[in-house]
Amino acid sequence: MSGGRAGNLEKPTEKCGVVGASLAGRDAARPLYYSLYALQHRGQESAGIVTHDGFQQHSHVEMGLVGDAFGEDDIDGLAGSAGIGHVRYPTAGSVDKSCAQPFTVSFKSGSLALSHNGNLVNSDEIRDELAGKGHAFTSDGDTEVIAHDLARNLLEEDLIRAVKRTMNRIHGSYSLAIMHDDTVLGVRDPEGNRPLVIGEVEDGYVVASESAAIDTIDGELVRDVRPGELVVLQPDGEGFDTYQLVERERTAHCFFEHVYFARPDSVIDGSLVYEVRRELGRKLWEESGIETDVVMPVPDSGRAFASGYAEAAQEDGSDVEFAEGMMKNRYVGRTFIMPTQDERERAVRLKLNPIKSTVEGRTVTLIDDSIVRGTTSTQLVQLLKDCGAEEVHMRIGAPPIVAPCYMGINMATRGELIASDKSVGDIRDAIDADSLAYLSKEAIAESLETEKGDLCLGCVTGEYPYDIDDEETDRDVTRPVIEGASSDD
Repeated sequence: MSGGRAGNLEKPTEKCGVVGASLAGRDAARPLYYSLYALQHRGQESAGIVTHDGFQQHSHVEMGLVGDAFGEDDIDGLAGSAGIGHVRYPTAGSVDKSCAQPFTVSFKSGSLALSHNGNLVNSDEIRDELAGKGHAFTSDGDTEVIAHDLARNLLEEDLIRAVKRTMNRIHGSYSLAIMHDDTVLGVRDPEGNRPLVIGEVEDGYVVASESAAIDTIDGELVRDVRPGELVVLQPDGEGFDTYQLVERERTAHCFFEHVYFARPDSVIDGSLVYEVRRELGRKLWEESGIETDVVMPVPDSGRAFASGYAEAAQEDGSDVEFAEGMMKNRYVGRTFIMPTQDERERAVRLKLNPIKSTVEGRTVTLIDDSIVRGTTSTQLVQLLKDCGAEEVHMRIGAPPIVAPCYMGINMATRGELIASDKSVGDIRDAIDADSLAYLSKEAIAESLETEKGDLCLGCVTGEYPYDIDDEETDRDVTRPVIEGASSDD
């Protein structure tokens, strides 16, 4: 490990959903608004859109869900055929409007707006250098660091070279939607950790975190943005240009996007998330299948896994029934991204209610995508047993999560992760399940048709594809040298 400080890992990390659009003959604000709705699962804390009408920027950024952050007048006030948008979810550190996005900067070479999904690990070093050169910061997030660095480079370089210089200085995970005056850009980090795709609509082009956002505005997926690639949407929706600015021998695609975070109807890195999850479920049966009366998912996160598991079981001659054994209250948000443990525990009881006729007097296999803290799993097993289940066997569509995620998903500290210091048997006892099995890392790679070495598996191995203080890395990496700052600061 190098001796530099690991970015703002204890501060707000900008892990969310981004979108950008360049259209012809109509304002971009409404398509961006609909796209943010499609990305709402990626962030529930704040939402924002910045547009440019060819003369000036227009911005509206507010706390809350997309539907609460924007009114009709707000959309009407966002003039211009080019724009970017952002949704953010709460993490450690500041949870206020100072870190809401898109982040905007005005400087003598024009205007800049930036939306970020990911997390840098050397942002403190860059922040210190820029602050020493007179840059004033208004937030403690790393998005502002990227924006200031890019703005500084734009004073000395053309757009493409300025982006490349910034990419060579920042280290970590990022998918960016950027707008320089009325030019919209999409940038994906050289390891491709967070997703970003290009889409075509009738009158232009878009970039977005997930293809579901493109579907929502009647667009067609063109392809994924390649790791290390810059995409420049041409003004008035006439096309797009691409530049491969940085190349790496290996990627670090986040497997957890496929397991949990992304919408099942999205295509990420060439794979439909729903089909990946079904294949993971099939492999879960192959590796650890157990005969029970019924297989049921934890809604909605376990549904595709359970479908693939039950199908594979039936193909092997099992007469197991696939059934919905729990009903979900749609008006309760995700427990995973609620900021406090008390809120997460209360939300489980509010969210799920067993169907007694499916459960009572029967043996049950309950399938979920992951176990993080263990609280939810404990409550679910107890709910089913209280409802009359004779046995409850848990099967998990991911390996045990043993370490935190620094790169874009708020996954908890080691002290909160139940698998960080417990064996599978210990976890089984802690959640009071009759049996417990996880999916292997090999099955993850096979289902994604990817080499393990091209995935970020840090949360299940404790070895990361980035140089992070006090953590092990699974590859030979070094942080970029920051001009004017010592790595030993």
